[in-house]
Amino acid sequence: MDLRTAIERASHIVIVGHYNPDGDAVGATMGMKYLLANMGKPADVMYPNAYARNLKWMDPEGTAIAYAEHPDKGAALIARADLIFCMDFQSIGRTDVIAPALTQSKAFKVLIDHHIGPARQEFDLCFTETGVSSTCEELYKTVEAELDTALIDRRVASCLYAGISTDTGSFSYACRHAGLFRIVAALIEKGADTVRIHRTIFDTFSESRMRLLGYCLHEKLVVMPAYGTAYLSLSLEEMERFHYRTGDLEGVVNYALGIEGISFAAFFTQRKNRIRVSLRSKGDVDVNVFARQHFEGGGHKNAAGGSSYDGLPETLARFECLVPEFYEKEIRPKRATKPKPLI
Repeated sequence: MDLRTAIERASHIVIVGHYNPDGDAVGATMGMKYLLANMGKPADVMYPNAYARNLKWMDPEGTAIAYAEHPDKGAALIARADLIFCMDFQSIGRTDVIAPALTQSKAFKVLIDHHIGPARQEFDLCFTETGVSSTCEELYKTVEAELDTALIDRRVASCLYAGISTDTGSFSYACRHAGLFRIVAALIEKGADTVRIHRTIFDTFSESRMRLLGYCLHEKLVVMPAYGTAYLSLSLEEMERFHYRTGDLEGVVNYALGIEGISFAAFFTQRKNRIRVSLRSKGDVDVNVFARQHFEGGGHKNAAGGSSYDGLPETLARFECLVPEFYEKEIRPKRATKPKPLI
């Protein structure tokens, strides 16, 4: 069954994003919701947990469901769905508390994603490319190929632009192909206000978040210059001290990567039952491999994540032990390769 037919035949559509939904996940899911509305097909959006407040403008009526907060409602919607869009995750396991209901569902499942190693056997139809910047870019290409870009209005364009801009760090990585900028130009023509979107996402942080960032950089930054590595960490107590809210730590790992001579950065944050690991790299240094081998995770070459179920001190000690080998295998050989001149 092709995508258009699946949509036309569907009576109850659900759109699902991943755990800790970021700008790309919210942009792709809400963009899909508005796209389907333009086709006369209402849909319900849900995430395993709540998204950050600087992304709420994409869902002004607050219709998206945080499954952890409303499990009965979420389970009922999935149980009656005959079409489920899975956005911005390569495996159902990435949906955390939603995963059991998704696995049991007999609905036709469509994957739209850009992560490495999609579990294609879990879905009925897949649109996934690892070479694109974001799931929002992949969604635009899917609409262009399978549906009709006339369905993209200002709401859809704004959501897709938000996902592209956040997953490229405001166009600082994963954006080397010209096709992406042609898509961005099309989204601007459709009405996306790029300046307001940027300000709303990146310039609306709370005072406590800014103080938390300052604390991270001043007190918690560890630099390992001999290995081109730097990392940060936060305990639950430290996060609570600065009144942490969902989204406050988005992008913090990139500050460690911004140090001259650093090619590999990590950020470890303590949660109730695990340590969340965020990894970033420059150039050809592949952190996806590191995440998969050591932290039960994965992602992209320059941005990946995972988890540790040891304590925070034990996790940091293990990381420091792993860094020298990773440096010899992955970082040092890439440093030896001379980059092309900029001009």
